[in-house]
Amino acid sequence: MKVSQLSVFIENKSGRLADVTRTLADANINIRALSIADTIDYGLLRLIVNDPSQAKSVLTNAGFTVALTEVLAIEIPDSPGGLAGVIDAFSECGLNIEYMYAFVGTSGKNAIVIFRVEKVDEAIASLQKKGVKILSGEKLHSL
Repeated sequence: MKVSQLSVFIENKSGRLADVTRTLADANINIRALSIADTIDYGLLRLIVNDPSQAKSVLTNAGFTVALTEVLAIEIPDSPGGLAGVIDAFSECGLNIEYMYAFVGTSGKNAIVIFRVEKVDEAIASLQKKGVKILSGEKLHSL
């Protein structure tokens, strides 16, 4: 039920994001979802890809600093209140969300939200008891 996410540290300058995406494209790695945050000096690119291990290897070999992190991918209804229901479940279980980002495959069906939490295994067990649909890494990476 855990998903491997890549975190790539990149200098905050023109061309560095292009270098990352070109490196992945040349290795036939497909990006499924991403989030980027920046500061004055660097950016933190978070990626869900079809082959996390291979992506980490090719990016590391290209000189990037890369870490693999375990996150949760939760399928929610793509409708008003869909996200609120899942956030309520986290709150009721006493689980803190460190960060999150989302994407929609087909509008009007379901969205997928990536959550980073401190206690991933505890979150999985607690959320499953509440009927929250958590996607496996294999399913997410193969979308």
